[in-house]
Amino acid sequence: MTKPMSERAADEMREGGRRGRRLSPRIARLTEVPVGSMVELPGRGRTYLVDLPGPAADSPAIVLLHGASTTAMLNWFPTLKELNERYRVVLFDQRWHGHGIQSERFDLDDLADDVVAVADLLELDRPIVAGYSMGGVVAQLVAHRHPDRIGGIVLAATTYKFQETRRERAFHRGWGALTDSVSEVALRRAGLRWGKLPELPASTWPVGRMDRWAMSEMRSTSGWALARVIAVLGRFDASPWLSTLKVPTAVVITTRDRALPVHRQLEMAKLIPGAEIFLVRGGHAACALEADVFVPVFLEACQAVVERR
Repeated sequence: MTKPMSERAADEMREGGRRGRRLSPRIARLTEVPVGSMVELPGRGRTYLVDLPGPAADSPAIVLLHGASTTAMLNWFPTLKELNERYRVVLFDQRWHGHGIQSERFDLDDLADDVVAVADLLELDRPIVAGYSMGGVVAQLVAHRHPDRIGGIVLAATTYKFQETRRERAFHRGWGALTDSVSEVALRRAGLRWGKLPELPASTWPVGRMDRWAMSEMRSTSGWALARVIAVLGRFDASPWLSTLKVPTAVVITTRDRALPVHRQLEMAKLIPGAEIFLVRGGHAACALEADVFVPVFLEACQAVVERR
């Protein structure tokens, strides 16, 4: 059976860790990770947030949303330096990931509303919301639920639905039925548990230890959490309302993606009125493992949305 999106993406990340020096040169040059802090989103919970001021007081703000099974910093750290030279950059761990909100349920509408709560907390005026993979799903929902609160969206390596082929429908429906019927207690007994959260990310890592930091970030999301995330993502389908989105949009398509079909990424772009398309010759983990290819294209996409904002 074909592996689900998040599992194949995680495989790419692990393979990159085994390759060591064959990782993107951009990653090899990085020696520092910005430090964030735990913040309280009123009425919602606590999450780990990083807020990087832009080059000027009035620099446009971009909120970055990470993919499933990863964290905000692990997903986006190769992008931050150059992005922050142009914009104020905000990123945070989403629910059930890393140091994100550990609520009783995982609901995509809650994730979209969390984005607005972050914008309200930081007093961001119509920020651009950029989402990668699962983060792109959340960005679509933010544009649908809160179109007047944001200035535009950038969707990277993502899709607007997951159940198209017979195999996909069988997998997602079976997985959803399993996680709905099996209690959290049972899954925990099977070893899929909320583990003890690791220490908050440090500002630097010793030379040669970046791979250990990356793996600790990946392991900060429990197996139980990821199981539910996959089940909920599998039910997402923006087809009924995608064509009604009215915010400026850029779509970054990963043309060698083994997790999300390229044709479906293209369909999504064509369904959104006025969406601009940008192509990256990379796979689903291009944000980290092929950052030298991904980052320049992503910067172009962000700039295109900012100019239309």
